Amino acid sequence: MTRILYIIPTLDRSGAEKQLALLATHLPGDRFERKVITLTRSGPYAEELQTAGIEVTCLKKHWKLDPFTCWKLRNEIRKYQPQIVHSWMFTANFYARLATPRPKKGTGPQIVVSERCVDLWKGGDRRWIDRRLISRTDRLLANSEAVATFYRDQGYTDEQVRVIPNGIELPEPDNGIDRREFLSELGFSEQTQLACYIGRLARQKRIEDLVWAFQMLRQIHPDCGMLIVGDGPERYKLEELSRHFGCDHLVRFLGHQPDSLRYVKHVDCVWLASGYEGMSNSLMEAMAAGKPVVASDIPANRELVEEGVTGYLASLGDSTAFAQFTREIFLHPDRAKAFGEAGREKMKSEHSLSQLIDRHVTLYDELLS
Repeated sequence: MTRILYIIPTLDRSGAEKQLALLATHLPGDRFERKVITLTRSGPYAEELQTAGIEVTCLKKHWKLDPFTCWKLRNEIRKYQPQIVHSWMFTANFYARLATPRPKKGTGPQIVVSERCVDLWKGGDRRWIDRRLISRTDRLLANSEAVATFYRDQGYTDEQVRVIPNGIELPEPDNGIDRREFLSELGFSEQTQLACYIGRLARQKRIEDLVWAFQMLRQIHPDCGMLIVGDGPERYKLEELSRHFGCDHLVRFLGHQPDSLRYVKHVDCVWLASGYEGMSNSLMEAMAAGKPVVASDIPANRELVEEGVTGYLASLGDSTAFAQFTREIFLHPDRAKAFGEAGREKMKSEHSLSQLIDRHVTLYDELLS
């Protein structure tokens, strides 16, 4: 049986953590033994992993560069003796490659690192670290072609880089409250049409552009509302902006929700205005739920959203386009339905959970062959 050690900073409810949990809990148990190590803290996905019989260990890292954590990780790797060490995101990728014993070239566990975003945030020091660790990387997994291109430009070879897109479970038909109850619960009339953003409230996501878009949308389409599901450092600023525009009575800041699908099922359009992405889980979840989307026209989003087929793409920072495209969706329900059906079919045919598992199994077999 192949032992795989997964390493990730936390098990918070976020995109990479969700993909790890889906992968680890659905790999064939008769072929793969799995263990998960978190560097800083645990999180909600730990219970899901443990229920599936997967051991979760937290090393409780205290500082950005923590030699004691590196030493503990090295001991965990030596004790567990994995054939594959698979880490996720910059910090875990850094520690995993430093701590994994490689007595000489071609020996020791195979090292797989997952990069989940076009990491424009990385400064020169972090890019230097990435380049220095290329020689200790057997495979770099990107979740989109945009991410793969970014890391090839950093010096990774075509042989090292592999694209495995995010996977998603298609939601079941809604059996919860009906739309009228949902709108009433949020304080909206039953005629209200809703645009929605789901995700972290961080600068990268450019949610300020969406608040501007909503302010314009409500001028040309009065029966509308906006849901912002998620939390983060930009929340106070965004709440202040909506008050400044005088549209705060139509915007609902709902914070983090453990079941965001409950909201997606009742909205009319899902927005994503990010400046850079890897492969957006929230966009995929909206499409899987059969919802039309309007997203920023960046490489990663173009891999999901087919213009005029599954939704619309707006130029980066173009709040007016978001408002105009959303009004088109609101005014043409047949078109909105067609977008939603096409998006759901795309998720089913290209991003199913079974495809995510099969692609990783193929990769692991290749590394161990």
